Amino acid sequence: MNSLSRVRRIACASCVAFLLVPSTLANACTRVVYLGANDTIITARSMDWSEPMLTNLYALPRGMERNGEAGPNSLQWTAKYGSVVATGYDVSTTDGMNEAGLVANLLWLAESEYPEFSDETKPGLTIAAWAQYVLDNFATVSEAVEVLRNPPFTLVSANVPGQDRLTTLHLSLSDATGDSAIVEYIDGKPLVHHGRQYQVMTNSPRFDKQLALNSYWKEIGGTVMLPGTSRAADRFARASFYVNAVPQDTSPDRALASVFGVIRNASVPLGIGTSDRPEISSTRWRTVVDHKRGLYFFESARTPNTFWVNINDIDFSAESGQVMRLDLGPEQTHTFAGDSTDAFEPAEPFKFEGL
Repeated sequence: MNSLSRVRRIACASCVAFLLVPSTLANACTRVVYLGANDTIITARSMDWSEPMLTNLYALPRGMERNGEAGPNSLQWTAKYGSVVATGYDVSTTDGMNEAGLVANLLWLAESEYPEFSDETKPGLTIAAWAQYVLDNFATVSEAVEVLRNPPFTLVSANVPGQDRLTTLHLSLSDATGDSAIVEYIDGKPLVHHGRQYQVMTNSPRFDKQLALNSYWKEIGGTVMLPGTSRAADRFARASFYVNAVPQDTSPDRALASVFGVIRNASVPLGIGTSDRPEISSTRWRTVVDHKRGLYFFESARTPNTFWVNINDIDFSAESGQVMRLDLGPEQTHTFAGDSTDAFEPAEPFKFEGL
């Protein structure tokens, strides 16, 4: 087969693969886990959303009393671990890292179906606090998965703030060992994919189908062709290739630079998106976590600088720790640079959106 025929064959196959997933199934956000040299583990995610989202960073100490915000039959717990989190609309934890090095990320999944909830079911947990529950209670992915396969709660959801559509999310977890898990609610039941091989997650379709689509692109090979649109399946293919193609650099700073390149490659330029195509959403911000060094990086699409928070320099103790907030401003336009841990200020805890 000559080179022209090979290109034509690949192009035709690419068109077929594109048609296998309706464009209406694509949606926001990408998450990747880099497994590097010298036990360097880095988790990165992009937050893609169709409208400006109120996001601030909070430092939350151990010992905080939580409520599942689902009415009288709500889950109750006390935080075992302190955490730094990024909020969504200041009513939910959408992303974060706890002091043990566990990272949790929430991404959109239109196919999510949650169980029925009533006074007779297990206690309710609002989906707005799902990631926070994990960060509060577990040090590793394995610990979390053991509970989340048969959770002591009923996960309940409500509409997105200010929108007439149900909040439908799936959860990704990663820890300092490189272990990883994806938790989805399919047909009302939790479905868990657990293992270091699950490095990438985007959105629709459900995770097992994303893996099948990605197998197709692996056959072609990323050095030959990669899909370039902002659709979830295409971002999954690009992120999967690049996160394992970048060098296994022994310098943690160079490894971070590589991972930033991967997550930026899977991002959507600001301004891309239309009201009648909600599946095409601009990247609002990105986070990158260095598990080994306890560094939580934040990058807004609206500011010129990347900054970080050093988890090791925060007082998370139940006795002397307090809730602290880093005010990122409207559309995350406040500018920070470098180590911004000291820029946090005492604040009231945000209230999780519930029923």
